[in-house]
Amino acid sequence: MKPYLSALTGITMLLAAHALGELSPLPGQEKSGGTRALEAGALALQSDAPADRLDIHLVGIHPLKDDPRHQMDAHHYCRQMNEDFAQCALFDGAGPEARLTGIEYIVSEKLFATLPARERAYWHPHNYEILSGTLVAPGLPPVAETALMKRKMNSYGKTWHLWNTGHMNRPGDALPLGEPQLAWSLNRDGEADPQLLQGRDRRLDTDMAARRRDRTGLQAQARPQEGVDALKGRFGRPAQDLPGVSETQARPSP
Repeated sequence: MKPYLSALTGITMLLAAHALGELSPLPGQEKSGGTRALEAGALALQSDAPADRLDIHLVGIHPLKDDPRHQMDAHHYCRQMNEDFAQCALFDGAGPEARLTGIEYIVSEKLFATLPARERAYWHPHNYEILSGTLVAPGLPPVAETALMKRKMNSYGKTWHLWNTGHMNRPGDALPLGEPQLAWSLNRDGEADPQLLQGRDRRLDTDMAARRRDRTGLQAQARPQEGVDALKGRFGRPAQDLPGVSETQARPSP
């Protein structure tokens, strides 16, 4: 029953994405019979162990550091390599036709402290995403999701977006073009594009306010983080601080 439900969910999300105008046809010829046969053979004979281990699904909203009003929801498929390091592939959706748009590495506060000052300027803080309920783990029960978020408190991420596939009213590129774009995190209420946030929660059937209430107890673990003020005042909307989220010190720009 589970594979059927998974396939049904994927088809539903794909149809919803087409209805919202989030997917456009890829340039290039349709797969030939030979290509499909090679895929089937590879599936039967080859190991895809690294991809198979990307078993943690998180969804957050990423603003670009150089253009904070350019935001997108990012589906993270992650593997926790050890207690202090995770690696994630980023997609623009959760359906079978989702496009690989970037990568994110996540380190603990302990590993972040070992980085040189210039390198730390590439790593964004995570406490607001967690405490605000903006970062979600679709499909997990609230207790399990809160336990997962607890393990990410005070962590940092380094995120590069490689493909602008378009979100909301922003047109996307047919192919990955240009230089990688460094993404950042939201760090105050009001910084997220309201339409983007509401659309994301509607598609995932999530309740950000409920998640925020569930995570109130995590505030006691929050420590000041670098990068909270890196984009302060650059979103074009009023923003309010969230208890538990604060800047620790100034950081150089990359």
